[in-house]
Amino acid sequence: MKTKSKRPRWQPGREALSGRAAAPVAARRGAAARKPAVPAAAPPREEVFVGWRARGLVLFGLLAACAWANWPVLVELVQTWSREPDYSHGFFVVPLAGWMLWLRRESYPGLAPNFAWPALGLLGLSTAMRATAAVFYVDALDGWSLVLWVAGVVWLLGGVRLLGWAWPAVFFLLFAIPLPFRAEHLLSWQLQRVATSISTWVLQCLGQPALGEGNTIQLGEHRLEVEQACSGLRIFVGIAALSFFYVVVVRRAWWVRLLLLGAALPIALVANATRIVLTGLLYNLVSSEAAQTFSHDLAGYVMLPLAAALFALVLWYLGQLVYRSDGEPDAAPSG
Repeated sequence: MKTKSKRPRWQPGREALSGRAAAPVAARRGAAARKPAVPAAAPPREEVFVGWRARGLVLFGLLAACAWANWPVLVELVQTWSREPDYSHGFFVVPLAGWMLWLRRESYPGLAPNFAWPALGLLGLSTAMRATAAVFYVDALDGWSLVLWVAGVVWLLGGVRLLGWAWPAVFFLLFAIPLPFRAEHLLSWQLQRVATSISTWVLQCLGQPALGEGNTIQLGEHRLEVEQACSGLRIFVGIAALSFFYVVVVRRAWWVRLLLLGAALPIALVANATRIVLTGLLYNLVSSEAAQTFSHDLAGYVMLPLAAALFALVLWYLGQLVYRSDGEPDAAPSG
């Protein structure tokens, strides 16, 4: 009896798995292997840094254009500083502004990689101010346009971060510009009355026969006129500049700096009254020539050192108000 060998029964799909289906799978794998890889993202291109030579050439061109366009304004400023003793602080504004930058060198942010082209709008505004000053005869606009031009140049060549670092020094340049005549006329009237009252009272305390009449001090046989130039407004500009310089340079707490700004007006009144009192004493005790020489030629140069000494006295007094735990005056930097 013959036995039949059992053959494996055919199962549907085995050939597809073993033969016909394996080929497409291999083909797909090969295609995937031959597929080009996606290229990696290119690194961001670094911005080209404009060198010192290009910045220097642009600065030289801007300075030449400014000197050509504003030379009469610069000459008038220097003549005012020389002619008016109360504005003599203008000679020291630019060096003090440079000293401010030097004292702030630790926070120097560096230069921007490229030119800051939006600064051209600021330079255009400066030119528009210059044209407006020429049309309406406002000399102060000429000076203010120079400060705006400096801000625009700093922004253009160094970037907005450099302008933010240098703004105290740029703003300080405004104190070199004389006040407009109309502003002096409107603000001086009340200051003349205050200066006359304070000076009359001090002279009486010193035993002098002083009597105030309006803006005039009757001093024995002499009549001391407290003119508009003696109102103290011009001195206030110089003392305000000194106050701002102290606030930027001195490392004290914020409330000390705020009090320094507030002390500018009282110190200006004291300095102006001191000038009038000294002039009156010279009239009575020396001669009218000595009094006029001091009042018109020397007083403006003497009052600023006096104001600086008064600011130093205020700083010393404020330092004595607050003591640290170790018993020393609070002179720590404000940060």
